[in-house]
Amino acid sequence: MTRKRRRLYFVLLGLLGLGAGTALVLTAFQDNIVFFFSPTDIAAKPVCAQRCTIGGLVAAGSLMKEGQNVSFDVTDTVETVSVKYVGIIPDLFREGQGVVVEGRMNSGVFMASNVLAKHDENYMPPEVADALKKSGRWKEGEPLPAATKSN
Repeated sequence: MTRKRRRLYFVLLGLLGLGAGTALVLTAFQDNIVFFFSPTDIAAKPVCAQRCTIGGLVAAGSLMKEGQNVSFDVTDTVETVSVKYVGIIPDLFREGQGVVVEGRMNSGVFMASNVLAKHDENYMPPEVADALKKSGRWKEGEPLPAATKSN
């Protein structure tokens, strides 16, 4: 075996090891990456076949509770997404409050596996704040819209 052939084998073996390592890292990340979407993003393009997160405001008059079965709508004041959840919802959860929901879309309904209510009346996910600004409902320096203030 010549020197060049041996060097070629080492380079190919190194590239093969690098490729295998990259594949393992990407496979591990695939289970842990969760994308965030607003209701407008979901209405524009069907997404969330895999696990994802949506955020917005709980639409007024949309909250329905039947034991641990909860259904409500999440809105960014432009579009609305229906959400169904089975479990105990946070104490801060109510209509007009900000919410972040993790789960996946199923036949046009977002099936939630986790519901997070905002804990501070001044916090709003950046994507939702941007959507409110684009819709003209909220401008920088103004207080949050009435729907997002706690009662």
